[in-house]
Amino acid sequence: MIKVVAVLTAKSGMSREEFLHKWNVEHPVLVRKLPGLRRYRQNPAIEHAKNWPFNGMAELWFDSVADVKKAYAGEEARVLFEHEHEFLDDMRWFLAEEREIDLNA
Repeated sequence: MIKVVAVLTAKSGMSREEFLHKWNVEHPVLVRKLPGLRRYRQNPAIEHAKNWPFNGMAELWFDSVADVKKAYAGEEARVLFEHEHEFLDDMRWFLAEEREIDLNA
C-alpha cells in the first residue's frame, strides 16, 4: 500500500474555523472522487500555545504508485487542486510505505 502524506499550511489571514470548514467539510467531497483511493485521513493540528509550522496533515492510501499517478492525472484532481487554492498557502507532500512497529518487541 502506498500513502500520499501531505502537510498543509492554511491561507494567510484565514480563520481556523474557515480553514477547518473548507478542509474538513468541503474538501472530502472532492477527495472521495479520486479514482483508486482506498482510504483518506485528515489530521488537523490542535490549538496550542505553540505556533505550529503546519495546520494539518492529510494521508491518502492507494494500492500502488501507478494508482497515485492515475488519480492525480484526471479531471477529479484538477477540481481538487482548484479547491485547495481557496484555503491553502502551501502543501508539501511525499509518497510513503507505512510500516507498523510492534511496541511489544
